[in-house]
Amino acid sequence: MTTAADPPNPAQALDRAFAAFQAGEFVAAEGLCRQIIALNPGAYDALYLLALAQTRLGQFDAALTTFDRVIDMRPDVAEAHINRGIVLQALDRHDAALAAYDRALALRPEIAAAHYRRGSALERLQLADKALASFERAVALRPDFAMAHFKCGNALLSLMRYDEAMAHYDRALAMLPDFAPIHSNRANTLQHLKRYDEALSGYERALALRPDFADALYNRGNALMDLNRFDDALDSYDRALAVRPNFAVALSNRGNALQRLGRLEDAMASYERALAIHPDYAEALCNRGTTLRRLNRHDEALASYAAAIAASPDHGEAHFGMATVLLLRGDFERGWKQYEWRWQAARLHNLRRTFRQPHWLGQDEITSKTILVYSEQGYGDTIQFCRYVPLLAERGVRVILQVREALKELMAGIAGAAQILSTDEPDSALPAFDMECPLVSLPLAFKTRLDTIPAAVPYLRAPPQRMADWDARLAPQRRPRIGLAWSGRTETLEESYRSIPLGALLPLLDIDATFVSLQKDVLPHDAPVLNKCSGLLHFADEIRDFADTAAIISHLDLVISIDTAVAHLAGALAKPVWVMLRSDPDWRWLLDRTDCPWYPSARLFRQDAGQPWESVIARVQTALRDFVQPFA
Repeated sequence: MTTAADPPNPAQALDRAFAAFQAGEFVAAEGLCRQIIALNPGAYDALYLLALAQTRLGQFDAALTTFDRVIDMRPDVAEAHINRGIVLQALDRHDAALAAYDRALALRPEIAAAHYRRGSALERLQLADKALASFERAVALRPDFAMAHFKCGNALLSLMRYDEAMAHYDRALAMLPDFAPIHSNRANTLQHLKRYDEALSGYERALALRPDFADALYNRGNALMDLNRFDDALDSYDRALAVRPNFAVALSNRGNALQRLGRLEDAMASYERALAIHPDYAEALCNRGTTLRRLNRHDEALASYAAAIAASPDHGEAHFGMATVLLLRGDFERGWKQYEWRWQAARLHNLRRTFRQPHWLGQDEITSKTILVYSEQGYGDTIQFCRYVPLLAERGVRVILQVREALKELMAGIAGAAQILSTDEPDSALPAFDMECPLVSLPLAFKTRLDTIPAAVPYLRAPPQRMADWDARLAPQRRPRIGLAWSGRTETLEESYRSIPLGALLPLLDIDATFVSLQKDVLPHDAPVLNKCSGLLHFADEIRDFADTAAIISHLDLVISIDTAVAHLAGALAKPVWVMLRSDPDWRWLLDRTDCPWYPSARLFRQDAGQPWESVIARVQTALRDFVQPFA
């Protein structure tokens, strides 16, 4: 019988230590191992178990020291190197951990767990391609290794190989259907694939398994933002922040939701909370700059964008935001240069095209050369900046103009274009050219300033046959004809930014004139109003493209439009156009003026800050009464 004074039996103590470890009683296991080691400092099994217990207790520095002793005693045990690597990763020493995993694999290259751990170290070192290779080796050795499939998916997601990521996530879910992070990251992949409704369902499944999953709540908010469900997105961000109050990225995106809802001061407060946590958070600084711009606090907006750039010099959105403020203020010299950063901005990054031919920005002599000039963004941008095509031709350049299909027929008559192509055609079908330039880069190439804007209008004309067709369709003119456009393309911006409810324009229809809708597409909530407007001609599907729209406008006396491509088209046709602008206008309309140097025939009606559209429409109505008076 053993008494308290008797030394412990080492074998029994080790068995008890293992039993305690397996039961999760790591303190007890540690104490028993220390007793054994006190009697026998070279007790390898006790040292190894001590290191494992210290790891589970979070005593990582002590565990590292113990593993070093273990490895000194037996350097050829691969598992010891793997566990030492795990401790090093817990200490954020990922390079050292990588070396430990490599030593383990040099001893036993067939251990799938070592490849998996090696991949995790490479993942933390932000070497996604190398991490992927390690995770793929793990699943090759162990096809049923669910977590390795999950990690393959994560690496492929970061490498933007979304379809491959989905396949690995699906394999992982088949084995681990109740593991919430797989559902969440798979949903992230669906979001990148723009399958937003499916992504939302994935986040819901993750949250059903783990309601307090802050990352899933945050990403669910992002999916709701993409679906233009801003109130719901705000609620999802708030739920994420209830779980993790210092979640800076959720605070920043919460500010974006508030901004989209028009709650600009609340958005500012959310960005400030994010910046209190992370003062150099470039994304929040950039988002704050955008909100300040919308509040017309332009000096502060520029300062916030500059701070974002200081924190992250290649932050494309911040440079792009700074460009919009500079251009809005008429500082074209700096603005056009900053605008070249648009390709690094997330919203335009996928629109960038690459060619082997040089990118021309005015720096080279181009006489006798052929240049490809192509549209890059919206219809309005193409209409506004195609004015530079004749100027290129005047320099002795052969211009190939490539535009979206809906503009191709209209552009056929522009002076100076040797060939008009559609952007629907593949690059392989392009004819030979010497250099290229996107349309919105031409103001920089021509060093355009406010007083040198090429504003000779008209520079576009409706095709003669379309003119004849619409002359026959429109009723004989007995009163002035007024064209109306009240909404833009809502797939690119939230409806509130580019539209006015048709119902708000109804007071204009009381004026003695013939009103013509220039809307090709009508929003669902406007359709019932339009159906009841017997005094508004609407041609719906009869408008095939912008050549038809140009022909209709050419038969009008005036166009009244919100900031849409229709406004640009009317200006390019030299048709009188009244543009109703938000209090925070797009940069091309500049500030505090009722005219537009880009379009001499334009008159601007600006919304007062904090005032509804009705106040703008009332001013338009008064002006319209004066306009139609001479026709009476």
